[in-house]
Amino acid sequence: MKAKIEFTLNGKDVSVELEESKKLLWVLRTHFNLTGTKYGCGEGYCGACTVLINNSATRSCATTIGEVAGKDVVTIEGLARGEKLHPVQQAFADHDALQCGYCTPGMIMNAVGLLNDQPTPSREDIILGMEDNLCRCGAHNRILDAIEAAANEMQNGK
Repeated sequence: MKAKIEFTLNGKDVSVELEESKKLLWVLRTHFNLTGTKYGCGEGYCGACTVLINNSATRSCATTIGEVAGKDVVTIEGLARGEKLHPVQQAFADHDALQCGYCTPGMIMNAVGLLNDQPTPSREDIILGMEDNLCRCGAHNRILDAIEAAANEMQNGK
């Protein structure tokens, strides 16, 4: 049965009339044409589909559209402010923290969620916080360096 679901998406109030059990990932990709959020494993293990819901990193493939009613959803498309990249996006670019780039949106969104929860993480905190996001290309060390740099930059208010 369809229901009207209202939520905030990348800073804008939106509503959809869909089955509440439909996965958020597919609503973002097909209904809103926000294809930056990637399909990986489809079971919430790899992190390619990570978005922010109320500032916390969440797997959109394991979240129904009904669960986001009244909440704030941010995708990789909504992270930058105009032409200015979010510090985590900029750090990924500066540290060449990607290879094929498929996991990058999920990595960035998970890193932003991590830094929202822990603004001054240690290297070990970053490793633990990112261990459930998979990169098959082997860019993990550069990803960790980028997150450390973003944390320092965000701490200094840049």
